Amino acid sequence: MVPASPAAVWARIVTPVGINDEMRPWMTMTMPRRAAGLTVETIPLGQPVGRAWLRLLGVVPFDFDHLTLVEVEPGVRFLERSTMASMRSWEHERTLTPVAGGTEVHDRVAFRTRLPVPGLGSLLARVVGAFFTHRHRRLLRHFATQD
Repeated sequence: MVPASPAAVWARIVTPVGINDEMRPWMTMTMPRRAAGLTVETIPLGQPVGRAWLRLLGVVPFDFDHLTLVEVEPGVRFLERSTMASMRSWEHERTLTPVAGGTEVHDRVAFRTRLPVPGLGSLLARVVGAFFTHRHRRLLRHFATQD
């Protein structure tokens, strides 16, 4: 549970600053050039907006996401269905639910890797799960330190 209203959490999680703060120090993500000036509420749904580069430790590019939002309920949820250099498919849904004292943040992630390596999917599922646990801790820390 994040000790802030869904509106405050939403305002944070849909910005490049908020996204990168959640991911640090392990990685950061650039925004596609074609997305300049767009917000999560104005991005064309169902259309890739370009490559969002993922950078290891914020420096070394190691993958990219053909960023595509397919559903947005402002202040409540978004659903991304993209492809990546490493993933045949990547689906990330984030939902915000008001609860006593703040907001419950729930992430659902599904993916299919491009490489047919036995055990790779289950290994990556554990890594992605740990990464989203890290993101939730960072988001909680941001709001716990706000006045």
